[in-house]
Amino acid sequence: MASYGTTRHHHGPPASTKDRATDYHTTLFRRLTWEGTVPLEIRVDPKELPANSDRGLECYYIQAPRVSYLPLLMPEIRRFLMDVVFDEAAAQVIKEDDWWFESAEGTLLKWHWPIGLIYDNHTISASIRPSSSQQPATPMRLVLHLVSPPTEKLLQSPSAESCKQAFMGQLKEADFIRWGNTKRMTGLRKIDQDGIWEGIKDHNFDHYWRVASKVTPTAGPARPQSPTPPTSSASMHTRPPSADPVGPTDREGAYNVRSVPVRIYLPDGPVLQDLVPPLLEDGSTNTLAHFLTTHIPLLFPPQSPPSTPTMNKPGSSESDSGLAYALIQGVRSPPEAEMAWLGACMAGADGWLNVCVGINSG
Repeated sequence: MASYGTTRHHHGPPASTKDRATDYHTTLFRRLTWEGTVPLEIRVDPKELPANSDRGLECYYIQAPRVSYLPLLMPEIRRFLMDVVFDEAAAQVIKEDDWWFESAEGTLLKWHWPIGLIYDNHTISASIRPSSSQQPATPMRLVLHLVSPPTEKLLQSPSAESCKQAFMGQLKEADFIRWGNTKRMTGLRKIDQDGIWEGIKDHNFDHYWRVASKVTPTAGPARPQSPTPPTSSASMHTRPPSADPVGPTDREGAYNVRSVPVRIYLPDGPVLQDLVPPLLEDGSTNTLAHFLTTHIPLLFPPQSPPSTPTMNKPGSSESDSGLAYALIQGVRSPPEAEMAWLGACMAGADGWLNVCVGINSG
């Protein structure tokens, strides 16, 4: 298992046992996020199949990496179609640049979204459909169109190069939201910027994080608040008043960023984005529950603290009750999760923490 995060400061003092444990757990959750996959069924639109195609084999199944993108699946899908479905004449005239995807329900799929986000967005959209079982069809069914891409909606051609440019743009935006500048991203050598994308293309965890660790905050624990009152008012975008001058590891920590790059995805609705400080004005940690209650209180109304720890049934949690739930990387996330930790360990490869909000049935 690769080591990164706090260990990238090679010339500092040896890491303590606690630091190494934090680094290990950060790496573990990042690797679990990276290794996540989603099942896809990709079926060519039968109206667009060339003559003499084998119509019994036009459906392709794949377990796609969450961190990957639809354009990166094109070469593998093309090989299958050319080898099994299309005849030689069709293979010569079909242009991969004209391919585009819809969901089985007819929704145009955003090629510049990570595949895991597409799947989670499909999951929460299914939660509001009549007679929905709360669980989307597995695998998610996609329709591959071979002609007439809706360029006015796709904005750019869904090529690997366009996808790379969109991905790098998302990384730079996340970098700016975290630190207030893009020096970490723009300071990377071109070979490193290319390397971070190659890690995505090859689905290579070690290659990606070798570079990503230079721009991503570490996930060390928040520092306890000091009883000494601060000399000036606390700000949502500064260090907590309790934080003493510390070394570079703390300055690079998730609890010391200006804001966590977060987007909220509502079922069949808009995407919400706002500044999300890791710490609140009183120095306490900002949690998922506080974040959601602040931004969408109708779905996540303020909750009074439980009188006893046994309020919920065994095996259940607050995330399983109420009007809505938060889905992060395919996992129903507990309300007490800290935004700083989520941003450091559960963000996508593009640096963004995507919170998909589903609606509970009943």
